[in-house]
Amino acid sequence: MTGYLLRRVLGLIPTLILISMATFVIIQLPPGDFATSLAAFAAESGSGGDAASMAALRRQYGLDQPIHVQYWRWVSGFPRGDFGYSFEWKKPVAEVLGGRIGFTILMSVLSMAITWVVAVPIGIYSATHQYSVSDHLLTLVGFLGLSVPSFMLGLIYLYVRATVFDLPVTGLYSPGVEDMPFGLTKAMDAFRNMIWPTVILSIGGMAELIRIMRGNLLEQLGEQYVTTARAKGLSERRVIQKYPVRVAINPLISVLGLRLPNIISGATILGIVLTLPTVGPQFMRALINQDMYLAGSFLLALSVMLVVGNLLADVTLAWLDPRIRYD
Repeated sequence: MTGYLLRRVLGLIPTLILISMATFVIIQLPPGDFATSLAAFAAESGSGGDAASMAALRRQYGLDQPIHVQYWRWVSGFPRGDFGYSFEWKKPVAEVLGGRIGFTILMSVLSMAITWVVAVPIGIYSATHQYSVSDHLLTLVGFLGLSVPSFMLGLIYLYVRATVFDLPVTGLYSPGVEDMPFGLTKAMDAFRNMIWPTVILSIGGMAELIRIMRGNLLEQLGEQYVTTARAKGLSERRVIQKYPVRVAINPLISVLGLRLPNIISGATILGIVLTLPTVGPQFMRALINQDMYLAGSFLLALSVMLVVGNLLADVTLAWLDPRIRYD
């Protein structure tokens, strides 16, 4: 296992280099740059923006340099935590994202926890009650959860919150609480306003895991070792929990490595709809204004989460299932 981990960690280095190159090329594909977007905005507002000032802006931020020079200027700062400079916010990217990345990760981790706590028991129940009324109902709810995007559920949540309960509909804090010093009252208010968006964010992944768990468990329940365990006189509950559930849950662990970046990217639009302090609104503005270092750092962070998530999923599988061994 140690040798496998060492090879995988070393293998991350060229993978991340290629990812950073692809990310930088992608954010360079739209025509123009930040100076072009700024000039277009200045022209619309009638505030000017002559060619000389735009050329000076490009020289200031190195936008007039060849793409390989700009790329090296960006990645050379990674070892010291420098992810470039945000042109729009006029701050280092680390400072711009640092204020919101913690909340985004917290919301994503809570969403994953809710997804697993709810999806696994429901998947087990649905598989052990195949073709019952409850199974058909849960299947219907699962398809609806996969079909309805999170931002649509967010809009429904806003409508119900505003019209039925007459409560403020956007933001993390209630009116009058945002300016208070951080304490128990402010933390509880943030939790109350965060819990439903977190549940909304977890619904899509919840429906997916329910379907995976149900299908895998149904396959395992038909295996010979389950029949043998029943013949030995073990209770049905012990038979299911001790053997087929442990095997059927393996694919869910593999999916876990893919879920974190999906949740964070899904939180982008939901954060815009609900005006939450996630990195989503900043990422959207960075794309619109071609703030390339900010947008590129966000895309790179999602890619790193995907690669690291897959590594953690593989290690967890090997730890939980003694049949899995890596040479």
